[in-house]
Amino acid sequence: MALISMIEERFVEKGGYLKNQTLLDGISIASVLPGPIAVNVVTYVGYRLHGMKGALLSMFAVLIPTFIFIVVLSHFYFLYGDIPEVGKIFLGILPAVCAIILAVALNMARKNLKDKSQIVIVIVAAAVLLGVGGFWSTLLIMIMSAISGYFLFGKEERGKSMVSSEQVHHKWYEVLKTNRVFFFSLILVILLIVALPLFFPVPEAGNIGMLRKLIMTFGGVSVTLFGGGYVFIPMLQELIVEHLHWLTTKEFVDGIALGQITPGPIMISAAFIGYKMSGILGAVVGTISMFLPPAILMVVVSHFIEQIKSSASVAAVFRGVRPAVIGMIFAAAYIIGHELTPDWATFLIGIAVFVLSFKFKVSVMYLIPLSGVAGWLLF
Repeated sequence: MALISMIEERFVEKGGYLKNQTLLDGISIASVLPGPIAVNVVTYVGYRLHGMKGALLSMFAVLIPTFIFIVVLSHFYFLYGDIPEVGKIFLGILPAVCAIILAVALNMARKNLKDKSQIVIVIVAAAVLLGVGGFWSTLLIMIMSAISGYFLFGKEERGKSMVSSEQVHHKWYEVLKTNRVFFFSLILVILLIVALPLFFPVPEAGNIGMLRKLIMTFGGVSVTLFGGGYVFIPMLQELIVEHLHWLTTKEFVDGIALGQITPGPIMISAAFIGYKMSGILGAVVGTISMFLPPAILMVVVSHFIEQIKSSASVAAVFRGVRPAVIGMIFAAAYIIGHELTPDWATFLIGIAVFVLSFKFKVSVMYLIPLSGVAGWLLF
């Protein structure tokens, strides 16, 4: 959510490249697709701004900094057997992240909530996520808010729409017909990324064999992982530690910790595992295999939805889903805030960052590093 907050601040608030509703639509789609939500949203933004080239460029650009961090830390970890001391910096960043997410949620609510029914959806979505949690709760929230939007706003949207139902049905047919090559080619790329290594006649031993295993493992996991990074942890532990024996339990836990203390998605831990098994090349292969297939799937779904947005029914559905996303962002702020250390330094950093972000629109690119420095000094 911190990364999504930066996107909202840079591309919506200041740059004006995207509408707030468009970004919310991207978050909605990413929430129910496999893979890391933040990276999928970044891919969506790149695709909306500059097509497939923009999607790929955005995905790789957002991963490069955290990839460099994790590779450097992995090198020192496997060299010295411990994680560098960054706890105090992290204590400063956490309240800043909480404050930024809260500021973004308030900004989105102010711009997108137009009636009482949408406010109710916000409250219910936040309550369900906080009360139950997990991917299935997220999926239930999305489905129920979509159904609510259809029935609450469908009549109004059909009244505003200049497109007849016959035209909408024809549009659906045309989208499927004219874009079938696009859809099938992208899906084929995903299948090739995951399955093609099975057909390479290479020995299991050696670097090539290990790279093939990394592609198969992370490529397969990436398109079956729903619910974000925290769902991925137990699944990957079972696979990497118990079944493949690539890491010890301690190494796996430390790799996840490194993924948490570096900027970017937790699933960048794939680079840590790849580095352990096959050096820098293994880290590269592990990272690409983990993030590229779900990013391509995100583009396919986004491309399809953009083609049918003229439908009144689709517009009504998104009017219900957008407030649900806002409610989940509020819930994320609460979850992070609940885990903060209750002392004056945490409170001071959180309040300062919230005021600077919400009131004065100071860039998150400055607030996060400065909060880390403040944490190092105050803690």
